[in-house]
Amino acid sequence: MEFSTLTTASLHQTKTAALGIGVFEDGMLTNAADIINQASDGAIKDILKDEFKAKAGSHVVLRNLKGVNAKRVVLIGLGKQENYKAITHQQAESVFAKYCVSANVKDAVSTLAANECTDTTLISRARAFAIATGNATYKYTHTLSNKNGSEPTLKKATVWVARGQSADAKAGLSQGKAIASGMALTKLLGDLPGNICTPTYLGNTAKELAREFPTLKAEVLGQKQIESLGMGSFLSVSAGSQEPPAFIVLKHKPKSSSKSDKNAPLVLVGKGLTFDSGGISIKPAKGMDEMKYDMCGAATVLGTLRAVAELNLDREVIGIIASCENMPGGRANKPGDVVTSMSGQTIEILNTDAEGRLVLCDALTYAERFKPEAVIDIATLTGACVVALGHVNTGLFSNNEVLAEQLLKASKQANDASWHMPLDDEYQKQLDSRFADIANIGGPAAGAVTAACFLSRFTKAYPWAHLDIAGTAWDSGSNKGATGRPVPMLVQYLINQSSKG
Repeated sequence: MEFSTLTTASLHQTKTAALGIGVFEDGMLTNAADIINQASDGAIKDILKDEFKAKAGSHVVLRNLKGVNAKRVVLIGLGKQENYKAITHQQAESVFAKYCVSANVKDAVSTLAANECTDTTLISRARAFAIATGNATYKYTHTLSNKNGSEPTLKKATVWVARGQSADAKAGLSQGKAIASGMALTKLLGDLPGNICTPTYLGNTAKELAREFPTLKAEVLGQKQIESLGMGSFLSVSAGSQEPPAFIVLKHKPKSSSKSDKNAPLVLVGKGLTFDSGGISIKPAKGMDEMKYDMCGAATVLGTLRAVAELNLDREVIGIIASCENMPGGRANKPGDVVTSMSGQTIEILNTDAEGRLVLCDALTYAERFKPEAVIDIATLTGACVVALGHVNTGLFSNNEVLAEQLLKASKQANDASWHMPLDDEYQKQLDSRFADIANIGGPAAGAVTAACFLSRFTKAYPWAHLDIAGTAWDSGSNKGATGRPVPMLVQYLINQSSKG
């Protein structure tokens, strides 16, 4: 996809297959709409008066307008002007991008970024345009026998802004393009079936990224190396599967600079269960196919590192992925088993379907060796988080208020919603065990919280945050597919922490 900027005052003379124009519900015209309205002898005002109500998320297509060179003018409803904000703008860009893809246009110009709105900058609005375009052009075809017509025709996307604003618009487009590419990788890995996207496949993906981007270096540890590290908790989960586990470390190391040399690395840890049957505590058959998405934390780490490398952010970022399958084999974990984690803490396994925390705890212990400034784990960890927050907000837990606030800020900037959840010490007693240092579940009450409390036992050495993405990493039903979240939030956080932010 080629992204560019346009600053002409004669917007009506711009030749393009689709020109996206925002209009408000009260009939108020944006600058772009006013230019097109005047050039077309009032056609925009006429349609707003007689036909198009400009509700947020709606659109109408006008073809071959008199005095306008664009083949199509796509009017995008922005809702009421007083309610226009960042999420409305993001929705409008998405509506326009999806139309352009469905209409098979080859090029498009969006004027929406030129409309100022609450809690945005031109950089963030241009970024939203690039992300929306990238998301609209993503289509899963990997395991389809007939791929004819699957390649989107949209190849050139342009954002129209005022003169003197090209630099900010280009910066936003650059960020958005990288984020969209990272999201596309995350979605592809999530959407691939478990017999293809195995732990080995994830390891090979990390190596491919390292070959593509010179700032990345990949290391993939196998069974014997993992054993030598003492990761008994992680390995207990993989024991029931014939697929070998993989422990993946992907490092982004920018060229030497005062910023990157001075700061400790930021570490992302991803849960990489490429399929989760639940093990001996097996899941219900209905919906079990969606457990291929239990590696979306790992996919997020790889997608985020891809974006970081494309942007060449001036901060050292390290991705850690513990990947395996959870299967009910003869050597699988059994309820009542006690395993020893890399930290030395023993764990009583009361439910083998609470396996993500068993994998993550060893990865979080491993992260200590990097003396990190902060560690963020990303995991499709609990159905309880879906019950609590649905499919809108990612659950955010942290042992450090500064880190939590930084992530919440990035979440708002990226329109990638998250909600700060409690982590009070009083919840810890639910994890008490008579036979080990800690139980792997704390009962039905506050399940997402006690899962985070479990992880917190292994994060005493650094500021840490946990993102429970069980409700936001993929969609079910007729639109089943990975969402690419929370790549936008994490990349925004890393941009904020870099000298290029």
